[in-house]
Amino acid sequence: MNEQDRHIAVWNNCLQIIVSNIDRQQFDTWFKPIRPVSLVESTLTVEVPSDFFREYLEGAYLHLLKSALKRAIGADAKLVYMVRPVRSEQAMVYPAAATTNPVNPTVSISTYHPSGNPGPFVFPGIQRVQINPRLKAEYCFENLVEGECNKMGITAGESISKAPGKTPFNPLFLFGGPGLGKTHLSQAIGIAVKQRYPELVVLYVTGNEFKTQYMDAAMGGKLTDFMAYYMRMDVLIVDDIQGLLGQGSQNAFFNVFNHLHQSGKQLIFTSDRAPVDLKNFEERLLSRFKWGLSVELSRPDFATRLSMLKSRSFREGVRISDEVLTFLATRIKSNFRELEGALISLAAYATLAHREISIELAEKVTGQIVCDEPGDISIDRILSTVCDYFNITREDMLSKSRKRPIVQARQIAMYECRNLIANCSLSTIGAELGGKDHATVLHACTTVQDLMTTDKAFRQYIGDIEEMLLATVAR
Repeated sequence: MNEQDRHIAVWNNCLQIIVSNIDRQQFDTWFKPIRPVSLVESTLTVEVPSDFFREYLEGAYLHLLKSALKRAIGADAKLVYMVRPVRSEQAMVYPAAATTNPVNPTVSISTYHPSGNPGPFVFPGIQRVQINPRLKAEYCFENLVEGECNKMGITAGESISKAPGKTPFNPLFLFGGPGLGKTHLSQAIGIAVKQRYPELVVLYVTGNEFKTQYMDAAMGGKLTDFMAYYMRMDVLIVDDIQGLLGQGSQNAFFNVFNHLHQSGKQLIFTSDRAPVDLKNFEERLLSRFKWGLSVELSRPDFATRLSMLKSRSFREGVRISDEVLTFLATRIKSNFRELEGALISLAAYATLAHREISIELAEKVTGQIVCDEPGDISIDRILSTVCDYFNITREDMLSKSRKRPIVQARQIAMYECRNLIANCSLSTIGAELGGKDHATVLHACTTVQDLMTTDKAFRQYIGDIEEMLLATVAR
């Protein structure tokens, strides 16, 4: 047997053992897509379609795999997975494939004996410390989807990553509701800084963790060491800073802030509310939070939600039709986290139940995750509002007229139905607006989205109509 083909023969032997222990459908689903790559001593490397695929294999068939490998290779058999690269979309990076978790250089930190503050004739010791930056490689800029909801934050973040501490955006204060990407964006800045300046010391920590560390240091008589540690940072990222409560911890953070800012170091904070709305914070800290740039991350619009779903399904190696992704983007409007959760749940459910990922399955899965908001806007209400706004009749709106004002009003109505109504497919919208097909609705929505980015008056139309619709719901 050719030595170069040995890994193929060994894997085929494993498959013969596996196929005799599970039914054919399971075998075809979970083992046929696997490709043997190499065999080095007792280690067999195989390629799998996605990381999700690998996780399921290990969860459902680990014992069977171990038994087959031991029989085919021996007691020392080992299995290594490679995730198959997807080459159809060059712009997307499969979870931070171009990078690894960043590592800080070893740094020297002055330390004191735990006897309180040293006297004037007591010299500190020097301790060399390896600081874990606590940055996750998948939270890179390449895996961020840009939209109107986060464009300013991403632009500021990219500027900071090129010159940390030397831009007007210091501190950068990112705020917004849960699941809008604050943690991802703040860590993306840290990762980009480490890629450009490996010698800089970057640390990601939450406000609550800082408070806990401060309390531990205070009780252990190591406050001086604690302060020396934080004052050694070049980029300090504090997530959920609203958790930094307590006079002692805020006083310590105030001194850390002053030292780093005056030393030209970069500070990045995130919060679930704007600086002006933070409660139980010292006024001197609040004023410093406002020194740089405060950016609100808002709820993503339909186009951004759809782009995120396409990117995430690509990264997961899951093929989902545009119709299903459009349904998810229409159904779930609140934040990125719920969108990702629905997508992963849908893929997992379809895989475990051996079902096709369809609109019906998406409806079932999202129904367990998302509750409809009270006062949902209907197609009828959107039609009435758009007709009133442009002073046209409903008959004109639903006719086959190609007059520009009527076509434009019809396209806006389609866009608003898609953007504002949960559980409403393209086919349903088309049927209600003059019997149009889903391709016509999709084209209309794309046209409106394009015009909104280039035509200020058109953006005003959309803003006015949505304000009218939301006002009627509120009543």
